Amino acid sequence: MKTNNKIKKKIQSFSFLLICLFILLSQSNSQILSALPMDKYQGEHVTEELRLLIPYKFKEAWIKAEKEVWDPWLSIQDGYLGRKIFWNKEKEEALILVNWKNKRLWKSISIKEVNEIQKKFEENVKTSLNVDANPFKLIYEAELVEQV
Repeated sequence: MKTNNKIKKKIQSFSFLLICLFILLSQSNSQILSALPMDKYQGEHVTEELRLLIPYKFKEAWIKAEKEVWDPWLSIQDGYLGRKIFWNKEKEEALILVNWKNKRLWKSISIKEVNEIQKKFEENVKTSLNVDANPFKLIYEAELVEQV
């Protein structure tokens, strides 16, 4: 009798796990799964998303440095379509959306060149604020591909 109860409980537990697994698998959306590999979008517009911490007291210096350093450099990059800059006062957080003709052109820019421009940007900021370190921290970066 004791053995039968143990077997019944194991069968019930196993059945419950199978039902949960079935529900979980039936919830997956094949459209989402096929959209995951971003390398399929080499020929489509892509948006670079950057989020930075920008303290309120340094906001104007940040915008000035963006215009003086990044804008001229970006404007000569092959595939660059423009960008939008947003700033959230409550979070003291910036959102920069950089639009590119396609991922191939965007990623063809060498990391060395990007680092050189970033260094110029940081020197600009440190000089204008008279500080020893860049007060702006990159907190998130990603790429977005328009779906509709």
